[in-house]
Amino acid sequence: MNQLDTKRKDKIALKSIFMNGIIKENPVLVLLLGTCPTLAVTTSAVNGLGMGISTMIVLIFSNVFISIFKNIIPSRVRIPAYIVIIAGFVTVVGFVVKAYAPGIDKALGIFLPLIVVNCIILGRAEMFASRKSVLESTFDGAGMGIGFTLALLLIGTTRELLGSGMIFGISITSSLIEPMGIFLMPPGGFFVFGCMIALVNKIMKTKKITPKQEMGCAGCPSSASCNLSTVQEDLEKNKSEGDK
Repeated sequence: MNQLDTKRKDKIALKSIFMNGIIKENPVLVLLLGTCPTLAVTTSAVNGLGMGISTMIVLIFSNVFISIFKNIIPSRVRIPAYIVIIAGFVTVVGFVVKAYAPGIDKALGIFLPLIVVNCIILGRAEMFASRKSVLESTFDGAGMGIGFTLALLLIGTTRELLGSGMIFGISITSSLIEPMGIFLMPPGGFFVFGCMIALVNKIMKTKKITPKQEMGCAGCPSSASCNLSTVQEDLEKNKSEGDK
């Protein structure tokens, strides 16, 4: 019975880790990470999808390998080591995209190799993969990657539809409404991005899952290894004892 409870708890924990990256901790629309590639490549849905999938693959594999070697990598050189691991997977993904999707490779341009220094990937490596198990790191990478991909796909689809009347190159509204080319330009990208952030915040607030409820040491992913969380717990304990 205890084993069943443990397995059930493990499944719930993995599901929570996976869903966090898609909804509560969406890297683009909630944490506001990766803004530069988000605005640069989302002029079309296919570009957003290509960038999202490429980043997701790198994120998953880099999380896995960093989690495997976390006890071997010296603390003093962990960031350079993480970058080397990430760069290796970015290189492989870059070759694959160039070989099988040259159009996407040309459209993404410099932003594809710049995945190496994407703050989402490096942030998850430092905050999560370097402290958790391989399985947890895999689910974290998958959740964050899917959340990033969905955000780019949503923004790219909206900008393409409003800016050219098409989605994935298929004409949808171009014959009914005159396309507004400004949405394919930086001002339109910022406008759509801001609207998406506002919409997500509204939905999260309505469902009472806003990250503001988890601010502070209790909601911090690094609270387990942070001295501040211990200090806060001691202060709260002393306060409760004083009230008694």
